[in-house]
Amino acid sequence: MDSVIQSIEEWFKGLLVSGIMCNLNNTFNALNDQVGEIASEVGSTPANFCPEIFDMIKNLSENVIMPIAGILLTFIACYELIQLVISHNNLANFETWIFWKWIFKTFVAVTLITNTMNITMAVFDVAQHVVSSAGGIISGNTAIDASTLASMESTLETLGVPELLSIFLQSFIVQFLIYVLSALIFVIVYARMIEIYLMVSLAPIPFATFGNREQSMIGQNYLRSLFALGFQGFLIMVCVGIYAVLIETVTFTTDIVGSLWGVMGYTVLLAFTLFKTGAVAKSILHAH
Repeated sequence: MDSVIQSIEEWFKGLLVSGIMCNLNNTFNALNDQVGEIASEVGSTPANFCPEIFDMIKNLSENVIMPIAGILLTFIACYELIQLVISHNNLANFETWIFWKWIFKTFVAVTLITNTMNITMAVFDVAQHVVSSAGGIISGNTAIDASTLASMESTLETLGVPELLSIFLQSFIVQFLIYVLSALIFVIVYARMIEIYLMVSLAPIPFATFGNREQSMIGQNYLRSLFALGFQGFLIMVCVGIYAVLIETVTFTTDIVGSLWGVMGYTVLLAFTLFKTGAVAKSILHAH
């Protein structure tokens, strides 16, 4: 009778151990896949991320927003000419060079607005180069090697049924929470790219304000915001690198439960810091 109970217990232990290892494998694979996806997505330019969306945004910008920007540029150019004329004591001290100055400023403004898409894409090309260079330095691998998993399985086999049952339930909870956090990280990364598309779609309007010193603050702030969005990708890569280093410091062979919740805590920290990258980038570049 004792041998039958012991056989059932061993069978149940093996079932729990295999279930725990399955949960651990799924957890670490989900983490590594999500981290690898972050590294690849933030290094994409708007044109490469989704060409179909980019073509739609480009057509909207050039065919819908560009005429509005042209009207705005016309008003700003007229206003600038009036300001140049009346600034010389209402033509009492009239100088013809002010017209050349106005022509030059208007020419520059028209050149900027006609090359809006090229300028905005140049910003993200620079950012993509920085992110790609950082990717060669920052290690974003959170995979657990086979020897570590084998050691964890050996440790589990030495435990009793109550401990294994507790670890199984906790590993299942952690696995579920990791999936939730992975979805949250996915939303953060993709929301950044959608924000970039939204910014690019309205690009001609802020570029039309460069013809006037007072109104040019709109265009300057817009450029700072573009650079902030571009270099947010670099900050995301830094967060991923820090996260990978923190995961490597977790010891999985001695305290499996503590290690699991440690990974959970680091993943929560990663999601929180990814949320903050946009605000940090805008703060550094003084973008509003």
